[in-house]
Amino acid sequence: MRHLGLRARVTAGFAVGAALLATSMALISYDLTRRSLLDERERTAVRAAYFDAGVVRIGLNTDEPDVVEVLRSLDTGSSRRPLLYLDGSWYGRTAETAATSVPAALQERVRAGQPGVQRVQLAGQLTLLVGVPLPDGASYYELTSLRELEETFQVLALALTAVAIMVAGSGAAFGWYATRHSLRPLTAVADAAERISAGDFTTRLAPATDPDLTRLSTSFNDMVDQLARRIERDRRFAADVSHELRSPLQTLYAAASVLTRRREHHDERTATAAGLVADEIGRFQQLVNDLLELARTDQPAQRESVDIVALAGEVCQSRGLPESLVRPDPGTPAEWRVDRRRTEQLLVNLLENAVRYGGGPVAVRLSAVGATGVVEVDDAGPGVPVADRAVIFDRFVRSRAARARAGTDGTGLGLAIVAQHAAAHGGHATVADRPGGGARFRVELPGSLE
Repeated sequence: MRHLGLRARVTAGFAVGAALLATSMALISYDLTRRSLLDERERTAVRAAYFDAGVVRIGLNTDEPDVVEVLRSLDTGSSRRPLLYLDGSWYGRTAETAATSVPAALQERVRAGQPGVQRVQLAGQLTLLVGVPLPDGASYYELTSLRELEETFQVLALALTAVAIMVAGSGAAFGWYATRHSLRPLTAVADAAERISAGDFTTRLAPATDPDLTRLSTSFNDMVDQLARRIERDRRFAADVSHELRSPLQTLYAAASVLTRRREHHDERTATAAGLVADEIGRFQQLVNDLLELARTDQPAQRESVDIVALAGEVCQSRGLPESLVRPDPGTPAEWRVDRRRTEQLLVNLLENAVRYGGGPVAVRLSAVGATGVVEVDDAGPGVPVADRAVIFDRFVRSRAARARAGTDGTGLGLAIVAQHAAAHGGHATVADRPGGGARFRVELPGSLE
């Protein structure tokens, strides 16, 4: 399950917090407003009902009162309906008015001489019912429709819901904006770390104006300074050792060459030993050359336009291999923008690795993936163990990987140089099994086809 990033979690937190706050405020506002409006409408309805009840009492205080005419004389408008209970009968201004409109409990209360107020549902509408006792056992009721008030509540609920949604969205936007600025120092650290991992050890964080971030930038810059000094010491040590070894190695190689040329003057065992010594000195010289090259690979790539197909063919020829090994994919440009020296060394080391440890190269493939140039060298060896693939280009594990593949004590520094040259171009190197057997070393050089 993929976890949300820090920025997404903070933004979601702001959104949820804003939504909860807005929802709480909306519910409280709705409840207070509803109660206030209902109470105000109830007070208004009670005052109107008492006034109308007084008018009805005066109208009935005659010798032969006309009940229907008395009710029609009331100014109740369209929202109020009068009901009168007199001498066991119900009277209203319209025929649809019936006793069933008044709950029995309210009737008993009013007949007992106590006024009453109750909210009821009539024909699907909320209605306020006010009962007022009259003399001689009569009762006056007034039904006030709350339809307009209910519509007001619906509009209020929609408005508060829209406000809550907007507040939640605003909270998310604010959280996104806040995290964008608050996480900017971490983004700067990540960018600096990427440039440092690509070999740019001059990268430093700008001094933070925020006192809370000063320690972060200072500690990071100190760490990079120490790392750069340590790498420079290691590079200088490797270069110094390699330079010191070249002179005695050349002397040994010359002496071994003399012994090899005079092998017919020695017995068989001595001649075999001389040949082995010469071979090992040659490999030792190659190791020293690789070590010197590795010490120089921390410099940035100097890109120029290079005919990669011709360069690959020249490298094959220089190693006694046929140019037919070079196989550019259809549509792959011949001109690449790469560091010529690094690319040539990359091809040399991959081919030598295939010759020495992989049973010989079978193809040098050149292809394009967007603006990235891809170099693949296939060999005819036994392939690469799965356990070694993740670390095959790690310079400290490379010798073990090479020995595991070849059953020899090969140094594998050539592959370390391949990885370093690829990194100098902003790319990387990988290894996998080749379809049909053997290994496939793949090097990606981003930006080489722009």
